[in-house]
Amino acid sequence: MNRRSSRTVTRAAAVTAAVAATLALGVPATASASASAPPGVTGAHRQAAPAIRQVVLQGAVNVRDLGGYGTYDGARVRYGLAYRADALNRATDGDLSTLDRLGLREVVDFRVPLELQYDGPDRLPAGLAPISRPVTDSGLYARMLAAIGSRDPATQDAMLGHGQAEELMRAEYRAFVSDPGARAEFGATLKDLASARGPLLFHCTSGKDRTGWESYVLLRALGVPAATAQQDYLASNGFRAAADAALRAALKQSGTMRDPDLLIPLQEVRVDYLDAALDRLTALYGDLYGYLTQGLGLGLRDLAALRARLVT
Repeated sequence: MNRRSSRTVTRAAAVTAAVAATLALGVPATASASASAPPGVTGAHRQAAPAIRQVVLQGAVNVRDLGGYGTYDGARVRYGLAYRADALNRATDGDLSTLDRLGLREVVDFRVPLELQYDGPDRLPAGLAPISRPVTDSGLYARMLAAIGSRDPATQDAMLGHGQAEELMRAEYRAFVSDPGARAEFGATLKDLASARGPLLFHCTSGKDRTGWESYVLLRALGVPAATAQQDYLASNGFRAAADAALRAALKQSGTMRDPDLLIPLQEVRVDYLDAALDRLTALYGDLYGYLTQGLGLGLRDLAALRARLVT
């Protein structure tokens, strides 16, 4: 082995070891590269700090670039490589042009078959087909449809009231960690992000739960502090507020639900839900590093590549 090859192997080993050690401690390793402005981003939703960059579409309300977040060591997540979204089945022709400008090379759909049956497949730019990686919602979508479809206030209250909706959400989040199928799909998507395939977008129906969990895990794996990753998770409430309120109003006006506010726990993201997943993660894997490696099947080289590719 020549001197240059030896230095390369030594550097790769050092980066890999640093990623492993710092994930276990909650403090990320360093990486070097240059960030660039996100192509195709058409608007921004300003929060405290940092700003959350929204991709403004007519047919979806919760589409965002996961770039721009700072890490523990002063680095920053690159723009234009990882996007989170709600379902794209209602994308307009104008939306397709916007999505095309993002240069997406992969779109991952976490929805289960029942959601696809009712809502329809994604509309995407020509030449781009979604990759179906269904992640369990623990029957939540079916239960919500059954409650709404009953048109009976007593049935709806019995199915969703008295804390039941909240417990359904907590059960779904626990399954993100404990369900083998969910772990496989989440892990495969993170591996794709670590590859050199190009910009990737992942989504579920509302872009807040399965997508929210995957986004949280990704940001933490990149070294973004927990409080910042949580801020990104909770931002779905702001992005979705108007659309969710409009749905509740329509259900009440049509007589389908006498108390559509029963849906609010299902429509919102809450720290309590995120904590349910994190508590299960700690119980099963000890820490984030254990979850990423044992649970999601990422090797140390995957984690190093993810950091090297997505962090400047």
